[in-house]
Amino acid sequence: MEDVLDSINEIIWGPLMLGLILGTGLYLTIGLKGVSLSRIPHAFVLLVRGRNGDGDGEISPFNALMTALSSTIGTGNIAGVATAVGIGGPGALFWMWCAAVLGIATKYAEAVLAVRYRETNSTGKKVGGPMYYIKNGLGKKWHFLGFLFAFFGALAGFGLANTVQSNTVSLALMSTFSIPTIVSGVVMSFLVGLVLLGGLKRIADVAGRLVPFMAALYIGCTVFILLVNFSEIPRAFLLIIDSAFNGVAAGGGFAGSTLVVALRMGVARGIFSNEAGLGSAPIAHAAAETNNPVRQGNIAMLGTFIDTLIVCTMTGLVLVVSGVWDGEAAGAAMTLMAFSANLPYGEPLLTICIVLFAFTSMLGWSYYGERCAEFLMGPKIIVPFRVMWVAGVFFGTQLSLSLVWKISDMLNGLMAFPNLIALILLSPVVFKLTSDYRREENENSSERA
Repeated sequence: MEDVLDSINEIIWGPLMLGLILGTGLYLTIGLKGVSLSRIPHAFVLLVRGRNGDGDGEISPFNALMTALSSTIGTGNIAGVATAVGIGGPGALFWMWCAAVLGIATKYAEAVLAVRYRETNSTGKKVGGPMYYIKNGLGKKWHFLGFLFAFFGALAGFGLANTVQSNTVSLALMSTFSIPTIVSGVVMSFLVGLVLLGGLKRIADVAGRLVPFMAALYIGCTVFILLVNFSEIPRAFLLIIDSAFNGVAAGGGFAGSTLVVALRMGVARGIFSNEAGLGSAPIAHAAAETNNPVRQGNIAMLGTFIDTLIVCTMTGLVLVVSGVWDGEAAGAAMTLMAFSANLPYGEPLLTICIVLFAFTSMLGWSYYGERCAEFLMGPKIIVPFRVMWVAGVFFGTQLSLSLVWKISDMLNGLMAFPNLIALILLSPVVFKLTSDYRREENENSSERA
C-alpha cells in the first residue's frame, strides 16, 4: 500500500504539479503587474486596521489571517524545512523563497475570489473558498471541480492537520517531559473539542491570541541562535545561493544534492508550509468582515510572506549557521539538535513551539474540513464532523502514522488541481477587481490632495 502511494505521490507532486503551482504564481504576478509584491507594506497597514471589520462576515480581517496562519504555521515550519535542507541541501532554501515570492500572488488571488463569490449559508453565516468560487464563478459545467476540491479537502485534514499533528505533539511531550501519549491525547482532544464548540468565532479568537504569541516565541528563539552564530550568517547566505545552482557535495551524514533535488525539495516543502495554491486559506478569508475582496486579498497574501519568508527562513538559517544540516539527524530532530546546542533550554522551548504550532493547525484545519463537508452534505454534517475530528485527535496519539502521511500528501495534492484550474480561469476577475481598486484608491488620493 505504501509503495503504491509513493508512486502516486511522485506523480502528483512531480514536475507537473510543481510546474503548475509555480506557473500559476508567475502568471498571476505578471498579470497583477507585481502589485502583490509592491503592496506588502500597505498590506501590513491594512492588517493593523483590520482588527475591526468593515462589512459583512463572521470574524475580523485580522482574525481571518490569524486563522489561516494557524493552519500554515505548523510542524512543517520546523520538520518540513529541516527535511528540505537535509535532502536538498542549503540551496533548497533559495528555491523555497522563489516559490513563496510567486505564492504571494496566488494567495492574494485565492482570497479575492473567496470574498467575491462567497455565499450566506442556511444558518446566516458567510461561507466561501475554492468550491464556492468554482460553483459561482465558472458555471455549471465546472461544478464537478468544486465537488472534487471539497471531497479531497474534507478528508485531507484528518491526516496532516489532525492525526499527524496530535501524534507529533504526543511524541514530543513524551520525549521532553515524559508525558504518556494517552494523557496528551485526552488533554488535546478536550481542548480542541472545547474550542470547536464555539465554532469559527472561538477558533478565530484563539488563533488571534495564540498565533502572534507562538510566532514571536519561535522567532525570538531563532534570533537568539543567529546572534550566537552571527559571524556565520554571511557564509550561510553564500552557501545557500551557491548550492541552489551548483548543488552541494556530501558531508557528514548528508547524502549530497543536485540542483534538481534542491529545487524540488525547496518548492515542495515551501508549498506544504504556506499552502499557496492548495486552496485552504481562502476558506478562512471568505468569513472576514469585509465587503472589499481586494482589501482582504492584500491581508491574505501576508500569510505566505510571514509563513515562508520569515518563519521558514529563520528555521533554515538556524540549521545552516549551526552546521547541523549535513549531520546524521533528520527532520524535527535536526532542528532540535540546533536548538539544544545553541539555546539555553532549547529542547523544552522547541517542544512548546511544536505543541502550539500543531494545536493551532488542528483548529484551523478543522474549520476548513467542516466547510468542505458542509458544501458536500449540508449543515447537518457539522456536529458529526466535529465529533470525528476530536476523536481523530486522540487516536492520532496512539497510532503509527507513516501510511497516514502518504495518504494526506496525496489528498493535499489532489486539492490543488481544481483550485489552480479555477484560479487561472477566473484570473481576469482578479485583475479587474484589482485594477478598479487601485483606480478608486488613486482617485481618493487626488481628492484629498
